[in-house]
Parts: sequence; C-alpha cells; structure tokens
Amino acid sequence: MHIVIMGCGRTGSALASEFESRGHSVAVIDRVGDAFRRLPSDFQGQKITGIGFDRETLVSAGVEQAYAFAAVSSGDNSNILAARVVRETYGVENVIARIADSGRAEVYRRLGIPTVAPVPWTSAQIVSRLLPGGKEESFTDAHAGVSIRRLAVNHAWVGRKLTEIEHATGTRIAYLVRFGKALLPEDSTVLQSDDEAHFVIPTDAAPAAERIISRAPGAAS
Repeated sequence: MHIVIMGCGRTGSALASEFESRGHSVAVIDRVGDAFRRLPSDFQGQKITGIGFDRETLVSAGVEQAYAFAAVSSGDNSNILAARVVRETYGVENVIARIADSGRAEVYRRLGIPTVAPVPWTSAQIVSRLLPGGKEESFTDAHAGVSIRRLAVNHAWVGRKLTEIEHATGTRIAYLVRFGKALLPEDSTVLQSDDEAHFVIPTDAAPAAERIISRAPGAAS
C-alpha cells in the first residue's frame, strides 16, 4: 500500500520508517528540505519539499493512489486543512490529523476527521500510571462507539477467569501485559497479580464496566 505523510519531524520520520519496514511505499512531505535528515539513511521512499495541502505537492507524493494519509506536522491548521483536502478532493478514506489542541481535536473528530492529540494522550497516560484506579485509553473508534482501555482491576478479581470478568462487565479483554509482555487470553486464562488488563469496551457500557471492575466481585453497584 502507498502511504503519504505530511511532516517529517520526530513523529513523521518514525511513521515513515515503520511503514516502510512493513513493506509499504511511503512519500514524506515537508516544507523544509533539511527535515528529511531525520529519515534513516536507507529510506527508499519519496522526499518531497512543499506545502502538504498544496494539490501539486500532493499529486507528486502519489496521493491519488494513496491508501492512507497522515498529517503530523507541527501546525494544527495545516494538518486539519491537509486532511480535509486529501479526504474531500482525492477520496482517501484513511486520514488522520495530529492536533495539539484537544478541544479542537474533538470538534474535528465529530466532523469525521480522526485526530490524535499527543499532549493530552501523554498526560493521561502519566496520570493513569501514577494514581490508583487510573484508566488509560489507547484506541477509540468514535464512529463505531468502541474503545480499547487499560482499567485498574480490583485485586479481589485475581484468580478469576477472564471470561468471568468479561461476563460481569459486558466487555472483552483484548490482551494482558504480564511480566512486561503481551499475552492474548484464552478461555482458560486466569487473572494474576500485577497483570495489566486492556479491555475492548462499547462507549455506552464504559461507566458501568469501570465501576464493576474497580470493586470486588459481587459488590453492590
């Protein structure tokens, strides 16, 4: 597949390297030519100096054949404009824009432009790791109404099968992190002390699931 990336900062260069390592063709756009020095020396993709929402620049990057487009420059306005141009003009469905302002990010998300807001996401991770009972949302599909979240599980659930936890909360456990490594659960998998559980949760079920999992099994809601 062909991927077009706007912005060759730390995020853009890391994405370009990752996509290429997975066998995809990649084109990177940046208005400053010197930015491409962040790319690996063996990078085989296109390096295009230009404005990421300029149509000639986008066509040069192969946007007409692109499977996906990521706007991850340092400018919120440029990112959202580029994402809209790519989706509305060239019909690329898989677009995402990096928006530092979380309030604006939510507005654009409701308009159908998926966004990532790095600062709130990072701070939320820190808070969830430092405070008891914290939660961490790693993925959200607003259109489908589902998210993947790490939830703090009450210690009283230790020793119970994950299927029992799923039944009680109306969720699915996507994976556990055990001793620092991911574990895909089976029907017989039992929750162990210090496991980190990552749940697939429908949006409307999230409050109840969080409440149930934070208490001992059978505790009154």
